[in-house]
Amino acid sequence: MAKNHTPDPVSSPDGLKLLVTVVNRVKSEYYADLIQSHGANLQCFVSAKGTDKSQVLDIIGLVDDRKSAIFSIIRADKAPELLEVLSQRFKSIKNGNGIAFTIPMSSVIGVQVYRFLADKRDTEKGLL
Repeated sequence: MAKNHTPDPVSSPDGLKLLVTVVNRVKSEYYADLIQSHGANLQCFVSAKGTDKSQVLDIIGLVDDRKSAIFSIIRADKAPELLEVLSQRFKSIKNGNGIAFTIPMSSVIGVQVYRFLADKRDTEKGLL
């Protein structure tokens, strides 16, 4: 009797993570470029509004609570270094405060999609 054999799914040497970065809207392009320089090939911006307000600053018009949430796909092995770089930039850039965290991704449909998201397009000629 033949045994049903399901082939193992293609395993990836590098897992992927969703990086969520929330920053002041005026700094969003800067942070998106920084994240892209660490291998993120897919990023999505979403407008957001901060919740922390000081009534005094609000009265004199100095509060800018417009934020951007940047959703990026990065390789898991690059996440610790990128989070550290972001943390340093949050502290050192004027009005560059923000938060960043990652969420692990369990799967992606398609080898070519994975290669694109993992920034591994150069591994085979003719792909993407």
